[in-house]
Amino acid sequence: MRTTSPAAPAGASSRPAEPPVAGGRTLRRRFGAYLALTKPRVIELLLVTTLPTMILAQGGFPPVGLVLATLVGGAAAAGSANVLNCYLDRDIDQVMNRTKRRPLVTGEITPRAALVFGLLLGVLSLTWLAVLVNVPSALLTGGAILIYVVGYTMILKRRTPQNIVWGGAAGCMPVLIGWSAVTGGLSWAAVLLFGIIFFWTPPHYWPLSMKFRKDYAAAGVPMLPVVAAESKVAREMIAYTLAMIACSLLLVPVAGMTWVYAVVATVLGGWFLWSCIALYRRAEDPSRGKLRAMSVFHGSITYLSLLSVAVAVDVFLPL
Repeated sequence: MRTTSPAAPAGASSRPAEPPVAGGRTLRRRFGAYLALTKPRVIELLLVTTLPTMILAQGGFPPVGLVLATLVGGAAAAGSANVLNCYLDRDIDQVMNRTKRRPLVTGEITPRAALVFGLLLGVLSLTWLAVLVNVPSALLTGGAILIYVVGYTMILKRRTPQNIVWGGAAGCMPVLIGWSAVTGGLSWAAVLLFGIIFFWTPPHYWPLSMKFRKDYAAAGVPMLPVVAAESKVAREMIAYTLAMIACSLLLVPVAGMTWVYAVVATVLGGWFLWSCIALYRRAEDPSRGKLRAMSVFHGSITYLSLLSVAVAVDVFLPL
């Protein structure tokens, strides 16, 4: 015998009732998704170089208010550039295993919302820096955003194996921004700090590209490790590392650094250079063992972090 369900009240939905969703949990998840678009780990590394630069430019610790204003504005600007990068690269991100869980790929955030968020964050960061720091710092920050979003993401990334070399200049800008925040201008010491990070970027990023070579190839991104032999990539890493070490040591006479910094820079540079040479030897002769590219990647972060600490501490040492 068939039975019929009671008729639903007029206007009621035929869909089953959904359990209530905790508003606080949803809000936290949405906040976390927007935060993920800004790539906080990348921002953290950029800020690591900004504070020591400001200390060196000041010849001591700058006013706390200036430091906080510069770091907050710089973090927001970097976040803006990263969000816009995620927006423009969402087609690539859905192909690559390393990035397929980003909020724009999963659909947790819509492209339009990400675009508005990135642009708004950029405008607010530039206004913040112009008002609370100075106009030169705001202009340099605007240049950094343009280099990363337009120069690297839109023009270079999908067209040339040297994309990270020239596009990586955006990651060097925080030292110029930090220096100009304190002095209102630039100097040769700031240029050398820029050079350290500029030449550090390829041996920092290419090992990561080696690790995820198949991802980049599938996405059609011609990173150098995708289109060149591992030994060639390693040779170029060695060349850039030598230039990086030269800039770090030239900082001694130009910025009046002490012998303590000179020793630390020499030891750190020698250690990182050896890791690149070891990578080259393994690339040339696979019988030496696995490539271990990621150990060089992590080593590059350690190098830059410790060198930045050395720059900051050296200012407070007696001549």
